[in-house]
Amino acid sequence: MTAATPPKYRRILLKLSGEALMGNDAFGINRETLGRIVNEIKMVTDLGVAVGVVIGGGNIFRGMAGAASGMDRAAADYMGMLATVMNAMALADAMRQAGMPARVQSALKIDQVVESYIRGKAIRYLDDGKVVIFGGGTGNPFFTTDTAAALRGAEIGAEIVLKATKVDGVYSADPKKDPAATRFASISFDEAIGRNLTVMDSTAFALCRDQKLPINVFSIFKAGALKRVVMGEDEGTLVHC
Repeated sequence: MTAATPPKYRRILLKLSGEALMGNDAFGINRETLGRIVNEIKMVTDLGVAVGVVIGGGNIFRGMAGAASGMDRAAADYMGMLATVMNAMALADAMRQAGMPARVQSALKIDQVVESYIRGKAIRYLDDGKVVIFGGGTGNPFFTTDTAAALRGAEIGAEIVLKATKVDGVYSADPKKDPAATRFASISFDEAIGRNLTVMDSTAFALCRDQKLPINVFSIFKAGALKRVVMGEDEGTLVHC
């Protein structure tokens, strides 16, 4: 593939977990890891690709864990949404330091800190070459950031949702438990359902399927993996209609 080869995707929605920011730390944000992720995204924006990002908050607070310990589920989820805004602000700051224009939009109204989500404005930012980081999940409890990624991806006209994980794709079985597990290069939505494969949570998965919005699951910890996905190379697992 030559340097002149155009990207396969011109507008993407990247789903980052909060845990991806921890590196080898037990919690919080590892600055070295954050910088490396920013560099991965910069390689893509340098190609002229418009990038929206939905980020989780599990490195700071996870709603399900709070609910499991006796906290009201809705209250725990709102706390988790606030954690995603903190991560979004940290990611945007790191991007600006790297010379990348970035904007944070929150599904929760906290205008003294970040601007509220407005679809038209988000699209204008993307058209202007800015990275838009969506915090606050969907703004509603009982929905995951996977669902927020599917929703925002559909709203901004993304060509694909890229789910960055710790593993390099979707496997026939858990590769940590089954050494014979094989990675799918591509798989249809229906086949993934039939095999009971965990790609995203069911609400997010159904939304992507209904909107004919493909998903690529890849490892954010593999250097250059994000760029290879955007260029259409065999990286991760493509889930398609």
